[in-house]
Amino acid sequence: MTRKVKHFSLHRVVGTELRVVSDVEVGVLPVIQEEEAVIRGYVQHGFWPHQWVTLFVLQDLQPLVRQLQAATGTFPGKADVLDNRPVVNVYDLAEPSGCQIFVNWEAMSREGYWDDPVAVRGLLAHEHAHPLAEGETTRASRGLEMELTVEHLRRGPMGQRWTGVRQSAIRDVLNLLAHKLCLYAPREILANETVIRSGLGDALLHLDRRNVASARSSVAGRGDLQRHFQQEVNQGDLTPAAASLLLLIGDLQGYIDLSLEVAPFYRCGQESEARELETVLQDEVFPHLEPEVEQAYAALVEQYIALRPNLTQDEMQVWCGGVLSSVAEILAAKGLRVGYELRVVS
Repeated sequence: MTRKVKHFSLHRVVGTELRVVSDVEVGVLPVIQEEEAVIRGYVQHGFWPHQWVTLFVLQDLQPLVRQLQAATGTFPGKADVLDNRPVVNVYDLAEPSGCQIFVNWEAMSREGYWDDPVAVRGLLAHEHAHPLAEGETTRASRGLEMELTVEHLRRGPMGQRWTGVRQSAIRDVLNLLAHKLCLYAPREILANETVIRSGLGDALLHLDRRNVASARSSVAGRGDLQRHFQQEVNQGDLTPAAASLLLLIGDLQGYIDLSLEVAPFYRCGQESEARELETVLQDEVFPHLEPEVEQAYAALVEQYIALRPNLTQDEMQVWCGGVLSSVAEILAAKGLRVGYELRVVS
């Protein structure tokens, strides 16, 4: 079914043509205003190759999903991931004259961003930063693929027998986590660094304060998971060591990627901002998690601070190995051996 366009407008923003198309009836104007502010910020600091931007403000991103399916034929299976993202930037590295920004009203409303203009600005600034931050390191990360292996699952920590469903779930979670912390991390870190160095760091910090506050709130629900695993221990379905391992994996999945938000502030010399975020994590989040999480977080922040923007593919493989080792070591101490193979694909 074709959606009805509720808003169409054309704007000139310091030499950039901004086209706006929306099937959302109310609340579009503040998004346009924040998009204009982001464009002005990047132009002022010289980080702006675009002559035009098309801003789509949509109820959800199903139109984009269908467009990508038709264009590539390989997108099925990723629709849920994309449709949950609040903002997406579609750009062509070979043609930097413009880009298309998709704002997802449903996801923005669910996360509480829609009525928060500063958060909207931070999200738009981050998405616009992706093509601006492209370079040797991001190209090297795109040229690698990873295969993760997980051993000792059928007879894991202290003799634990794993069901096939749980074994598969553990592998899937760790595989997604490894890709996020390793192959995707350089793009996120360098994009966030670009936002900060372009004078839009206040909006990004506001967004990260919200993310850290959400992490602080979400630890309250961790007790339910802990009680569920304890019940399985009491029934003899899990050993205490296995329950601890599963809690650790859940904690890593839920919280460790906050290292990607903190490290760019350190990289830009904004230590007070980085420490503000870390203080909340150290005082109100990490004490409620498995103790190894804070250890892994600190190791990852160091790796992310040390990331250079001009890594070759060989150097990227070495860097990825260091990142993966930070997580693999604490899992090994819990009785789960995780291996990986990095291969050059382009």
